[in-house]
Amino acid sequence: MESYLNENFDVQPKHSSEEVLQKWRKLCGVVKNRKRRFRFTANLPKRYEAAVMRRTNQEKLRIAVLVSKAAFQFIQGVQPSDYTVPEDVKAAGFQICGDELGSIVESHDPKKLKFHGGVAGIAEKLSTSTTDGLNSDSNLLNRRQEVYGINKFMESEVRSFWVFVWEALQDMTLMILGVCAFVSLIVGIATEGWPKGAHDGLGIVASILLVVFVTATSDYRQSLQFKDLDKEKQKIFIQVTRKGYRHKMSIYDLLPGDIVHLSIGDQVPADGLFVSGFSVLIDESSLTGESEPIMVSSENPFLLSGTKVQDGSCKMMVTTVGMRTQWGKLMATLSEGGDDETPLQVKLNGVATIIGKIGLFFAVVTFAVLVQGLVNHKIQEGTHWSWSGDDAKELLDFFAIAVTIVVVAVPEGLPLAVTLSLAFAMKKMMNDKALVRHLAACETMGSATTICSDKTGTLTTNHMTVVKSCICMNIKEVNEQSKASDMCSELSDSVMKLLLQSIFNNTGGEVVVNKRGKREILGTPTDTALLEFGLSLGGDFHAERQTSKIVKVEPFNSVKKRMSVVLELPEGSLRAHCKGASEIILAACDKVVNSNGNIVPLDEASINHLKVTIDQFASEALRTLCLAYMELEDGFSAEDPIPVSGYTCIGIVGIKDPVRPGVKESVAVCRSAGITVRMVTGDNINTAKAIARECGILTDDGIAIEGPVFREKNKEELLQLIPKIQVMARSSPLDKHTLVKHLRTLFEEVVAVTGDGTNDAPALHEADIGLAMGIAGTEVAKESADVIILDDNFSTIVTVGKWGRSVYINIQKFVQFQLTVNVVALLVNFTSACLTGSAPLTAVQLLWINMIMDTLGALALATEPPNDDLMKRAPVGRKGNFISNVMWRNILGQSLYQFSVIWLLQSKGKAIFRLYGPDSDLILNTLIFNAFVFCQVFNEVSSREMEEVNVLKGILDNYVFVAVLSATFIFQIIIVEFLGTFANTTPLTFLQWFLSVFIGFLGMPIAVGLKKIPV
Repeated sequence: MESYLNENFDVQPKHSSEEVLQKWRKLCGVVKNRKRRFRFTANLPKRYEAAVMRRTNQEKLRIAVLVSKAAFQFIQGVQPSDYTVPEDVKAAGFQICGDELGSIVESHDPKKLKFHGGVAGIAEKLSTSTTDGLNSDSNLLNRRQEVYGINKFMESEVRSFWVFVWEALQDMTLMILGVCAFVSLIVGIATEGWPKGAHDGLGIVASILLVVFVTATSDYRQSLQFKDLDKEKQKIFIQVTRKGYRHKMSIYDLLPGDIVHLSIGDQVPADGLFVSGFSVLIDESSLTGESEPIMVSSENPFLLSGTKVQDGSCKMMVTTVGMRTQWGKLMATLSEGGDDETPLQVKLNGVATIIGKIGLFFAVVTFAVLVQGLVNHKIQEGTHWSWSGDDAKELLDFFAIAVTIVVVAVPEGLPLAVTLSLAFAMKKMMNDKALVRHLAACETMGSATTICSDKTGTLTTNHMTVVKSCICMNIKEVNEQSKASDMCSELSDSVMKLLLQSIFNNTGGEVVVNKRGKREILGTPTDTALLEFGLSLGGDFHAERQTSKIVKVEPFNSVKKRMSVVLELPEGSLRAHCKGASEIILAACDKVVNSNGNIVPLDEASINHLKVTIDQFASEALRTLCLAYMELEDGFSAEDPIPVSGYTCIGIVGIKDPVRPGVKESVAVCRSAGITVRMVTGDNINTAKAIARECGILTDDGIAIEGPVFREKNKEELLQLIPKIQVMARSSPLDKHTLVKHLRTLFEEVVAVTGDGTNDAPALHEADIGLAMGIAGTEVAKESADVIILDDNFSTIVTVGKWGRSVYINIQKFVQFQLTVNVVALLVNFTSACLTGSAPLTAVQLLWINMIMDTLGALALATEPPNDDLMKRAPVGRKGNFISNVMWRNILGQSLYQFSVIWLLQSKGKAIFRLYGPDSDLILNTLIFNAFVFCQVFNEVSSREMEEVNVLKGILDNYVFVAVLSATFIFQIIIVEFLGTFANTTPLTFLQWFLSVFIGFLGMPIAVGLKKIPV
C-alpha cells in the first residue's frame, strides 16, 4: 500500500505542480461526498482564473509604465486635461475623486499628475499635509472613508451552518439510503400498516439526520476556526504619521491622504505617491511580472499596492485603497483559490480510495450472496414465481445493508481528520505565539530534522545596548550613564561632533516625541542602541539632523553589511559616513582618529590593536560595529555610488544582546528529539561562537565557519563539512540558501529555517518550513514563510515542532483506529452474509458505528494535545512510512480479536447465553452490536498510544476525548434500551450488558500484549 501511495498520492509540502495536484484527484474513484471530501483542497479552476487575471493586469500595467516613460519626454507640450470635481466630493471638502486618483497612479500618468499640481497639489486637494499627515478627527475620517472607501479586499462570505448541513446531505450513499428508507416506508406501511411498518424506514431517516447534523456541526466549527486564523494572518501594521505623530497602524485603517513610512522589506499597503526618501527600489513583479526593480523618486513617484520595497526608505502619500486598486481585485480572486492540500491529506485520500474500492467490492458481493440466499430459499419452498411485499422489503433491506457497508468501508473521514487535527493545532499554536500561514507546515514541522536559526532576536532578546566602545583607540565601558558622561569629558569637541554626526545621520532610526510627550526611539534594535548611545553622550538628534543636509543614503542590507550616507555640511563641503560589520569597515579604512583626536594613517600596530579589540568584544558575545567617515571631492553627485574605501575609522562599539531565557533548555530538547540546531548569522564569528556556546548549539565536535570560507568549498568538501557545521557566521543570504538546499537534497533532511529580512526570502522559500519573525520580520519575509513566530522566540519554534509531531501521531492513531473498524465491520457482515444468509448489523446500526469511528473518532483522537514525551522520539524525516509496521501490527491484532469474538457470538452465542424462543435472533444480534460498539470504545482508548502500555496517562486532560467516550456510552444505552423499534435492538439484562462491555474491555489487555511483539 505504501509504495502505491508514494507513487500516486505523494505531494510536496509546498510548491507542488498543477499536474501532481490533478493526478491524485483523478485517482480518487470512490468518493461519497465530493463537496465535503475536497473542501480543504486547492480550488484549481479558481487559481487558473486568478492566473489569467494576473497576466491581464501585468500586461496592462506594463503598457502603462512604458507609456508613462514616453510621456515624460513630451510632458512640456501637453495641454492639461479637463476634470470636473463631482458634487458629493466637493460637499465632503475634497477637490479630487477616487476614480481620478486611481487612474493617476495605476496608469502612471504624469500628465494628470502635473495637471493636479504634482504631489503637493494632490495633497492639498485631499486636505492632507505631507509632513503632519491627516487630522485624527473621527468625523473627518468617516467622511473621507465614505468618499474614498476603506483599505480592505472583498472577502468570501461566512457560510452559515445550514450550508454545511446541505453539503453533508450531498453524500451519495446517504442519498441512496434515503431513497431506501422512503421505499421501505411505503412497502412497510402497505404490508404491515402504520406505525409498525414505518419503523425500519424512520430508523434509517433518523440515523441519516443524526449523521448529517453531527458532521455539519464538526465542519462548521472547523470553518470558524479557519476564519479566525485568516483574520490573524491579515494583521499587518505599518508606520503612519497622523496629526504630526508617527505611530504603528493597521494597513486596513489607511485612508487616502495618509502619510506612510516605508522601508526595505515592506509591502506597499495601498496605491500612493512618493513624497520623500532615498534609493527606493520597488519590486513590481507581483503585479507587472517584470523582474527588474523600479527606481521610485520624485521624477517617477508612482507606488502600487502589493509591490515590495527592495531597497531604500521613503514617505508615501496614500491615494487609492482597497478594491479600487489592482492588487485588491487580484487578492479577491486569489483568496478563492484556497491553500494547497497537505501531504497527509493527499495520502489519506489515497488510503480512503483503496479501502473504498475494497469496500465497494465486498458490498456488491454481500448483496449478491444475500439475494442468492433469498432466491435459493424461495426455490426450495417452490415460491420463486410469486413475490410478496415481504420479499420486496427483504430485498430492500439487503440493498440497504450493502449500501451501508459502503458507508462504513469508505473512510471519508480520514482526509477530513487531518484538517480537523490541523485546525485544532493551529488554533492552539496561535495561543502559543505561532501563526501558521500554510496548513502543510503544521504537519511538516513534525518531521523536521534540522533547524537553521538566526541569532539576533531569535536566540537573543533583540534588546540591544551599547556597553563598550573603542573611540580614538581608547576602550571604555559605557553601560551606565555616568561612564558615558566620563567619556564625553575625555573626547575632544571635534571628535565628539564627528561621532554624534555619524550616529544621528547615518541611521535608519528616528527620535520622536509620542502623543504622551515622551521621547521615543524608532528603528531596528541596532539603530535604537546606537541612537540611545548618542543621546547618552548629550547629543541632540533633531539639532544634528538640521545642521547638515542628507544628499544620498545607501541603506543597510545583509549582502553589503554596511550603511552609508552622504551629508552636505553647512560650509558646503560633502562628507560620507559609513557603519557596519567591523572587519569589513575596518578593511575600507586607511586612516584612524588617534587618542589625541588627530587623524593619522592606519599603521600595522593600529590595525592589530583594533582587530584585537574586535575579537575581545566578540568573545564577550558583543555585536561589534565600526563607524567611519571620509571627506568627498566637490565633483560628487547623488547619482554616483558612495565610495567603499578610503575611510577614516572613528571607532568601534560593542553592543550587548542577551541570550533569551529558556533557549539553552529548548536547544537541549531539540537535541533529545533528534533535531540538529544550526546557527546562521551575519555577525562576527567570535560573537556567534560565544552565543552558540551559551545556547548549547556549538559542541566540542562541531564546526563554526564563515560564509566566505563556506562559499569556496566544492561539492566533495561540502559533503564532509555540512554534517559538522553548527555555526555559520558572516553569512550572506545566498550562503543560507545554499546550506538549506544542500541539507535538503544531498542529505535528505527536513529543514526548518528562520528569517526576518527581505534577503532571507529565498531561503524561507527553499526550506521545507519557513519560519518568519513576527516582530523583527519584514512583510516580504513573512509572505515567504509558512509559520510566523509572533514573539521571535526560539522556544516557540520548539513548541511548533512539538505540535507538528502531535498532529502527525494523532492522525496515525486515528487511522489505526478507523482501519480496525473498517476491517472488522466488512468481515463480519460479509462472512455472515456468505455463511448464514443474513447480516447481524443492520443499516441503522452500521450508520451509528460509522459515526463513532468517523466524526466522533476524529474528534477524540485527532485533537489529542501534545506531551513532552513526543520530543524524546526520533523525527520521522523525509522517508518515514506513514502507515508503519507498528500500526499494521495493532490493526491486524485487534481486527483478529474482534472478528473472532463476533464470529464466536454469532455461531455459538445462543448456546452460550442460553437464548431460546422467537426473540433469540434479535437478542443475539443486539448482543453482537453492543459488543462490537464496546470493542470500538475500548480500542479508541488503546489507540491513544501506539507503543506505550499506559494509555490512560493524561486522559482526563483531554476533555474532548472524555466527552466523546461519555456521549458514545450514553447514546449506546439509549439505542439499545429505548430505540429498539427503530434500531432493531431489544433491551438486554444486566449480565448481558456486563459481558458486552467485558468483551470490549478484553481488547485493552490484548492491545498491551500486541505492543510487546517487536516489529
